[in-house]
Amino acid sequence: MAMKPPAEETDQIGQNIAAVQEFYARQSRELSRSQRLAERIASAVGHPAFLVAILALVALWIAVNVLRLEAGLVALDPAPYFWLQGLVSLSALLITTVVLIKQNRLARLAEQRAHLDLKVTLLIEQKTAKMIDLLEELRRDAPDIPNRHDAHAAALQQAMDPGRVLEALDESGPHADAAETTAGAATTPRPGGPPADP
Repeated sequence: MAMKPPAEETDQIGQNIAAVQEFYARQSRELSRSQRLAERIASAVGHPAFLVAILALVALWIAVNVLRLEAGLVALDPAPYFWLQGLVSLSALLITTVVLIKQNRLARLAEQRAHLDLKVTLLIEQKTAKMIDLLEELRRDAPDIPNRHDAHAAALQQAMDPGRVLEALDESGPHADAAETTAGAATTPRPGGPPADP
């Protein structure tokens, strides 16, 4: 039988889910009427039924003009169907514009999520460094545990300087090895912790 998580953990999970849902609900509320219309059109255009409708319309257009010629009537748009070409070109321009409007909004939303991810990652890094710092302090103060210097733990308990990391990323370029980038990132000593090994 699976154990239920504690009430505090359940409350925290619920708060996190509610925060994410509120983020998306706020984004939806901030959409203008024209943006909502563009989103609906873009969603309809991206449906497979829209492709079938276009093909059916083109086939019907050509069939009507061919049948009128065979019946001895004047074709509404004789081959090579200049009116059909103009209609298709105009539709393609409008559809492209609508899709770009939706993509621009999604790009802004993705950028906001990326900023949030970066903030959360930096916060997690700070908390992890603090936990290592506290564990090392506990190990040094505990009488039953022999005190020894752990160079790896000392390096991990240093707080990362985001500015130096960004500088290292800029200097190494987009095709640089990730290990070299990480090695070039400097750290800022955390107060109260032992200095890192040179």
